[in-house]
Amino acid sequence: QVQLVESGGGLVQAGGSLRLSCAASGRTFSRYAMGWFRQAPGKEREFVAVISRTSTTYYADSVKGRFTISRDNAKNTVYLQMNSLKPEDTAVYYCAADSSLAGRDMRTYDYWGQGTQVTVAS
Repeated sequence: QVQLVESGGGLVQAGGSLRLSCAASGRTFSRYAMGWFRQAPGKEREFVAVISRTSTTYYADSVKGRFTISRDNAKNTVYLQMNSLKPEDTAVYYCAADSSLAGRDMRTYDYWGQGTQVTVAS
């Protein structure tokens, strides 16, 4: 069992930056690919970024060049650095752990956090 707790969300002006953190419980954090997803009001949850167990990263086209995902296995934490934020980035951001893949499909993820709200004001 892995428990995930996100933090770092908040209100920011367009063009600003935020850094999200996701702290994981347990001793097997390094065995999981870690992903970030987001869900805006009235929309489906969508893939944002993922980092594999070997720290290979993939991004949604909408965030490529602006967001950076990273992990610190010693701290059992994954981060999402978000720069040049836009109002359309407003959403609840979720981190998730995948024991098998490092993919974009949320159905392959085993564990989810409760989410953290990011609001970007124009």
